[in-house]
Amino acid sequence: MFLSVLSAAGTDPDDKTTPKSPTLEDAQESATNAASWVEQNWSAWLGIGLRILLIVAVAVVLRVVIRRSITKLIERMNRTAQSVNGTALGGLLVNVERRRQRSQAIGSVLRSVASFLILGTAALMILGTFQINLAPLLASAGVAGVAIGFGARNLVTDFLSGVFMILEDQYGVGDSIDAGVASGEVIEVGLRVTKLRGDAGEIWYVRNGEVKRIGNLSQGWSTAGVDVTVRPDEDLEKVQAKLVEVGESMAKDEPWNERLWGPVEVLGLDSVLLDSMVVRVSAKTMPGNALGVERELRWRIKRAFDAAGIRIVGGLPLQATEEAADPSAGVAAPSAYASATSPQSLAASPIAPPPNLAK
Repeated sequence: MFLSVLSAAGTDPDDKTTPKSPTLEDAQESATNAASWVEQNWSAWLGIGLRILLIVAVAVVLRVVIRRSITKLIERMNRTAQSVNGTALGGLLVNVERRRQRSQAIGSVLRSVASFLILGTAALMILGTFQINLAPLLASAGVAGVAIGFGARNLVTDFLSGVFMILEDQYGVGDSIDAGVASGEVIEVGLRVTKLRGDAGEIWYVRNGEVKRIGNLSQGWSTAGVDVTVRPDEDLEKVQAKLVEVGESMAKDEPWNERLWGPVEVLGLDSVLLDSMVVRVSAKTMPGNALGVERELRWRIKRAFDAAGIRIVGGLPLQATEEAADPSAGVAAPSAYASATSPQSLAASPIAPPPNLAK
C-alpha cells in the first residue's frame, strides 16, 4: 500500500531526482486501494472487537455474580451467629462481633481470589484473540512459579497456614493463646505473622507456618481451681459447709455473678497426709477470668475460715525439736598421762642426775 501511494504521487523510492506532482488519477487509485484494504479486513476487525467485548462482558458479569454470592453467604453466616446469641449455646461460642469480623475477613479473601482468577483468565483470552502465542508466556510463568515455590516455600507455608487459621477461627485479636514458641494476648492477626503481647509487655512476632499447636485460653470457658489445706483433725462437714457458703455469697456479688458461669463446687478431698489434708474447690468461669476468680476465692475462704476458727496450714512441716545435748559429750576421754605411775608418765618424766654429781 505504501508503494502504491508513492507511485501515485509520482515518486520512485530509487529515484534521486525531484518528485513529480501527483495527478487526479493517482489520488483516485490510492483511495480505491485503501477502501479495498479496509473492505477486506473490516470483518476481521469487527470479529476481534466483538470477541473482546464478549469476553469483557462475561468476565464482569461473572465477577459481580460471584462477589454477590460470597457477600450473601457471609451475611447468612452472620445471621446464624446472631440467632444463637444470648442462648446457652451462644455463651459457649465466640461472640457475635468476633464472628462478624472473622466472616468479613473470609469474605474479603474469597472475593480477592475470585477477582484475580476471573480477570486473569479474561486477560489471557484477550491476548489469545490477537493471535498472540501464549505457550511461551505460560511456560515462563510455570517455571517462575516453580522457582518461587522452592525459593519462598516458607512464605507460602506461612500464607496457607494463615488462611486456614482464619477459616477455622483458631484464635483472634484479644485471645490469650499458647503457641508453643510464645504465649500471650493476640494483638494482631495476619496471613503471614501473628503478633502476641507477652506477660512482661514484650511483643512476639510468630510466623504462622512455625506454629505446630495452639492452646486458646479465651474460647469456651475457663476453670478456676483452689486447693484448701487444713489440719487433719478439722471437721470435714464444717469445712464443706463454709466452702459452700463462700461460693454462694460470691455468686451473688457483682461482678463475680457475671464471671462465674456455674456454682462453686466442693469436689472433695484431694489428698490426706499425716499433718494436713487438701480440699479441692472448682468453678466454671468466663474465659480469661479464672485467675481473678481464684484470687477472690482464696481471699473469701481465708476470711471465712478465720471467723469460724478453722486453721489453714501449708508449707513445709515443722521441724522436730532438737534433743538436749549430753553434758558428757564435751568431756575428753581419760588420758594415760593422768596417772603418775603409768608407763607413759614414767617414760615422759625427766631423767634424774647421778648421785656423785648431786654431791
